[in-house]
Amino acid sequence: MTVLFVLTTFAVFIALDWILSRGQVPVVKAVAAAQPEGDDYVEGFLVPDRVRYHAGHAWLLRERRNLIRVGIDDFAARISGSVEKIELPKPGTWIRQGQKAWTMTRQGETAAMVSPTEGEVVEINPDVLKDPSVVRKDPYGQGWLMTLHVPDEEGTTRNLVPKNLVADWMRDAVNRLYSYQPELAGAVAADAGEPVEDIAAALPHVKWSELTSEFFLTRS
Repeated sequence: MTVLFVLTTFAVFIALDWILSRGQVPVVKAVAAAQPEGDDYVEGFLVPDRVRYHAGHAWLLRERRNLIRVGIDDFAARISGSVEKIELPKPGTWIRQGQKAWTMTRQGETAAMVSPTEGEVVEINPDVLKDPSVVRKDPYGQGWLMTLHVPDEEGTTRNLVPKNLVADWMRDAVNRLYSYQPELAGAVAADAGEPVEDIAAALPHVKWSELTSEFFLTRS
């Protein structure tokens, strides 16, 4: 009798779920979504699976054939912290994958980042030039850096972090970051376990240019 009751209850829940879900249209989130799902976080850092990543912590998103949007990931944005200036290549400039493509300035120090793809700069984001904090606040949305015309999409894609290894790659980066100061893992976390926006500020004994060069792959 108990088994019958459990099965009946289970069937009722299934029926209710089906009734409530009728007519609902799935919502597809754009890259600019402010609050992605929990599965998009790795060790507290936002890592949306709808963009591709370069090992130097830049991301790219295919907008249409041969047109790629580029930016920096959440990890890079939090290491960069309160940058005062961002310099981007001018439209018409040809940049190669892995080449230093833009720079950020913070308290007199400059850090470069490499391009995640190869192509001609089509457009740059004027908002980040006026207010660099946009990159830190919304790296995958309003904080995008530029768009490029990429003739060889397939060729450059082969040099990105494989999708199935993105989580492991990010965990490795986080572990290396916290090795600079083990207590940082707990000290800089917010109540929800999200790292603070300016991680470099929590590492006063580490030179910012050296920290960024390690993770951005620009160390000589």
